[in-house]
Amino acid sequence: MPRFKLVNGTQVQLTAEEEAARDAEEAAWAAGAFDRAIADLRVKRNRLIAETDYLALSDNTLSAEMTTYRQALRDLTNGLDTIEKVNNVTWPTKP
Repeated sequence: MPRFKLVNGTQVQLTAEEEAARDAEEAAWAAGAFDRAIADLRVKRNRLIAETDYLALSDNTLSAEMTTYRQALRDLTNGLDTIEKVNNVTWPTKP
């Protein structure tokens, strides 16, 4: 299916070179999907860990449930090697 661009308000079909360049851009974007997904997951995971950091200060005793929760968050990215696994991750429940 041919692709088009707008030139001065008129639709013009892309040349073969432009089609190839666009295909390369789309392939590069698709190839980076996993990296973007895992980065988003890590941002959320790091925020959840940070929300409980005050509980792990030296003047507090961390409960076993909270220790398990924080460790589960740290281990969340283990074994995630496809975008499907990243999108279907099961988040631990905060005690």
